[in-house]
Amino acid sequence: MALKNMFKKTYTLLDTKYKKSDEPSVPQGLWRRCNKCGQPIYVDDVKNNFYICPKCHGYFRAHAYRRIEMTVDEGTFEEWNKEMPFENPLNFPGYEKKVNAAKEKTKLNEAVVTGKGKIMGHDAVVAVCDARFLMSSMGHIVGEKITRAVERATVEKFPVIIFACSGGARMQEGIVSLMQMAKTSAALKRHHEAGQLYISVLTDPTTGGVTASFAMLGDIILAEPGALIGFAGPRVIEQTIGQKLPEGFQRAEFLLEHGFVDKIVEREHMKETLASILAMHEKPAEPADFNPVGTDWGAPSRKAAERDAWDTVQLSRNADRPTALDYIGALFDDFMEFHGDRYFKDDGAIVGGIATFKGIPVTVIGQQKGKNTKENLKRNFGMPSPEGYRKALRLMKQAETFGRPVICFVDTPGAFCGMEAEERGQGEAIARNLFEMSDLKVPVLSIVIGEGGSGGALAMAVANEVWMMENAIYSVLSPEGFASILWKDSKKAPEASRVMKVTAKDLYDMKLIERVIVEAEPASLKNIDAVADEIRQGLEEFLTKRLSMTGEELAAERYDRFRRM
Repeated sequence: MALKNMFKKTYTLLDTKYKKSDEPSVPQGLWRRCNKCGQPIYVDDVKNNFYICPKCHGYFRAHAYRRIEMTVDEGTFEEWNKEMPFENPLNFPGYEKKVNAAKEKTKLNEAVVTGKGKIMGHDAVVAVCDARFLMSSMGHIVGEKITRAVERATVEKFPVIIFACSGGARMQEGIVSLMQMAKTSAALKRHHEAGQLYISVLTDPTTGGVTASFAMLGDIILAEPGALIGFAGPRVIEQTIGQKLPEGFQRAEFLLEHGFVDKIVEREHMKETLASILAMHEKPAEPADFNPVGTDWGAPSRKAAERDAWDTVQLSRNADRPTALDYIGALFDDFMEFHGDRYFKDDGAIVGGIATFKGIPVTVIGQQKGKNTKENLKRNFGMPSPEGYRKALRLMKQAETFGRPVICFVDTPGAFCGMEAEERGQGEAIARNLFEMSDLKVPVLSIVIGEGGSGGALAMAVANEVWMMENAIYSVLSPEGFASILWKDSKKAPEASRVMKVTAKDLYDMKLIERVIVEAEPASLKNIDAVADEIRQGLEEFLTKRLSMTGEELAAERYDRFRRM
């Protein structure tokens, strides 16, 4: 037995020695191990790859000045408030020593770097948190540097971009740290009221008091893939509820799905994305070069006038009809989709974002149907939930802040009528859209491209003008529902469609819509360019007239339009 144990011990030592010698040598300063996949990686490869592991594509936390190098045009960054005196409001023991150690290690004065620079030629005030400095916790100096940067941006009329990364409030400063949440938020409110843009970029990790203040207040909120984002940390939550959290909880993708992030942007595309957003928020130096033809178009064609109403209903529901995204792609440039209602979810039945039309920034929003079963499930067959309408309204109010016209594409059988929609306030969400859209101080155009079903359609059609595709419908209820309610027989839907007056010709004759977009053939992807040309001509005329009107005049025109009905 003793001999057996001796041999076993010998083989174990040899095996251990063999395994160690088999491991790759990692020279100090040249190679590192990725803390995500454990593979050896060459330092220069990581630096040249935006501090992303070339093996597993995991993200390393970027130091503040490295982030600035990756984002701001070379030689344009002017740092603000670089040196600020240390303060210890609670006289916390050992705090100054801890801060001095962080200063020595990072060569930073504090956990955030602020200043002004250019991003692909566009001016912006930039603040970048650095996790190496006490986990970028927010104490008085961090709050003060961010507040001063935002205040100066407000006075000098610059957009603000903050790269958030933090463990939250700085415990050594107690209640003083807590007050920085309110202070930074108040400064951003003034910046917002001055009509200036704030872009928040969430990086790993963004937690605690930073999440509950400046990080989540962006007009546009971007996030890096896989970033941990939350108020309470996952460990705290697990200890509190005594349960294991699901995979991916509080990650950027989770936040996107639940409506709190506009867009996830890979680090290598961040600079270009920020530059595009900044470009679309700059006021044009000259008015748009529109050349509207000025023809007296708008009435339905004879073919449409002779078509049976039920046939039009069928055409409006045809799976081959172009969707909102198809029209957005055909009519606008530089479309960037934004997600979420900032309350609960991102509703796939509503798509929206910013784009340009002949160089003019616009906000485009559409009710989106799918083209196959999988897409229809994702889009809920074009039936928006409350969060969809709240997303649409969020984007409209954002457009109002920055003076962008709003173009809506209406195509829904109606608002989703499931139990969960009622629980989350479907009626309130639709009513809120009607209430707020009536007084928007920017031009609003709505185009019914397919089905315009009931209040679910009207919630995106309180506009200065409403147009309809020739083979679209717009009704108080579906013909099937109408027949069921009045005649107790849904099979009488064809007859109902005739008496309901649902076609574009009907509504044009009743002066409930302003224009009918002719379809020489029923609209499809094959002829979408021809249809888009007609919409484009009308859109030029619409904007030529409306862009010269004041916000008060636009809201009054919209009010008078519905007051006549």
